[in-house]
Amino acid sequence: MGFKCGIVGLPNVGKSTLFNALTNSSKAQAENFPFCTIDPNIGIVPVPDDRLEKLVLISKSKKKINTTISFVDIAGLVKGASKGEGLGNKFLSHIREVDAIIHMIRCFDSADVQNVNPNVDPIRDLEIIETEMKLADLESIQKRLDKKNKKNLSENEINILEIALNCINNDKNIEEVLSKNYSRKELHQTSLLSIKPKLYVCNVDEKSISKGNNYTELFINKFGEKNTILISADIENQINQLENIEKDNYMNMISLKETGLNKLIKKGYELLELETFFTSGPEESRAWTVPKNCLAPKAAGIIHTDFEKGFIRAETVSYEEFIKNNGWLNSKNNGKMRLEGKDYIVKDGDVLNFRFNT
Repeated sequence: MGFKCGIVGLPNVGKSTLFNALTNSSKAQAENFPFCTIDPNIGIVPVPDDRLEKLVLISKSKKKINTTISFVDIAGLVKGASKGEGLGNKFLSHIREVDAIIHMIRCFDSADVQNVNPNVDPIRDLEIIETEMKLADLESIQKRLDKKNKKNLSENEINILEIALNCINNDKNIEEVLSKNYSRKELHQTSLLSIKPKLYVCNVDEKSISKGNNYTELFINKFGEKNTILISADIENQINQLENIEKDNYMNMISLKETGLNKLIKKGYELLELETFFTSGPEESRAWTVPKNCLAPKAAGIIHTDFEKGFIRAETVSYEEFIKNNGWLNSKNNGKMRLEGKDYIVKDGDVLNFRFNT
């Protein structure tokens, strides 16, 4: 289980440049004119994890397999998208398919880069996008609650949609209201755009990477810094053209402690409440992504549905003990391996071996 993030924003704010940087590719066309991206570009990126490297060494694994994150570069949106303006309908349908939304916000001045609006205003730009999402949700909800369609919905779905409709009509925070009484899974099943988890990426110039600027200050004052990241898409692209030593030297020179990819992954895991467990042996060491508070049989099912159906128990060692005891055998001999049953909640960093009946 990886997760899929859609990169959205107004035209020409740096979405494709960021996509190319994150995926270390030139798959996404990045040119200086609006609506450059029409069909979404998708890049699957391995999630860096130093723990996996150590497991490979200890288990003498032939292969190392990282868990992954998918980035989707979605066409730029303009005011009126919910009514079909620009590439609106395509844009909105593509957003429905992602787990989380990365809002790309322009926070830099440049006479060389076209802007669909007369000035740089990150708060206005975000509000345009969120308004269009609400309007699209409004139309979707009204259709689904129509008498002929309503009979196909469960009582739970009807309640959620009615609350969401009331929030939109009264300008209330939909996600905040619904999350008090409904799980993330229940809300995700509605496919409403307005309640998808969001990360805000302020695209800045090089001199603003560390401390931000007037635009990022205004943005953070309004939307907070919990889910806000400062990234320079151009700088990220430059970094990915360098080899390891050159990359480290360049990052030190511009006082950049970690790459944009690492920042996004950390924030994404926090936002979506995800954790990582490992399997490790001579054939391969592998990282797997699961939701927090995931029960052992569900975690087994991430590997293969048969593992969940026939689950017996999980041989479990914490990552720290696995490293300290140099692998499975010593962990078992030293009493650090535990046998856990169906009620066990998997913890981040667990090294697991599942026993099951076929």
